[in-house]
Amino acid sequence: MIRIVIADDQDLIRSGLRAILEAESDLDVVAEASDGRTAVDRAVEHAADVVLMDVEMPQCNGIEGVQLLTAARPRSKAIMLTTFDLDQYVYEALRAGASGFLLKTASPGDLATAIRAVHGGEMLFSPAVTRRLVTSYVRRPPTSQTPALATLTERELDVFRAIARGLSNAEIAAELFLGEATVRTHVSRILAKLGLRDRVQAVVLAHESGLT
Repeated sequence: MIRIVIADDQDLIRSGLRAILEAESDLDVVAEASDGRTAVDRAVEHAADVVLMDVEMPQCNGIEGVQLLTAARPRSKAIMLTTFDLDQYVYEALRAGASGFLLKTASPGDLATAIRAVHGGEMLFSPAVTRRLVTSYVRRPPTSQTPALATLTERELDVFRAIARGLSNAEIAAELFLGEATVRTHVSRILAKLGLRDRVQAVVLAHESGLT
């Protein structure tokens, strides 16, 4: 069972999300919150696996909430929910440690899929958000590559580039003709060598270094 906290300052939104998620046999909404700080408190209290975090909330917004969550309970994954697909929200959410970013117009099926994917260690972004994120990075001049990238083998660089494109372990395995267990090993080694917490930080580093 995946334990979920819903954070949104609108009661109707929280009620609607709860109804959608509790219709799924493997999803359990353990708490709700109306701001980011309370969401973090609830996540710690209930040992939440995933927090659905609205971007715009009073007192403590979603970006700040994810930063607090990363520090207080790094095992919990955060998915940002918003009515806006502005570039700065996506980038700030990634930098804060979010593992997914979905528009509130996403279908119930997409929301449930995102939660399961993020809980399993993947990243999940809506197609609209992905397009805007890629476009944003294309416009930016690449920075110099971090020296740590030189420690990666050629195969690890291949896997790293695939991670940066948002591919899952299964997709990377198919593309590079590797077993999924081998891909998982490569991913773990890449994160360790580069001193990264998770795949989200890997994506940010890859784009900032101009590797992609």
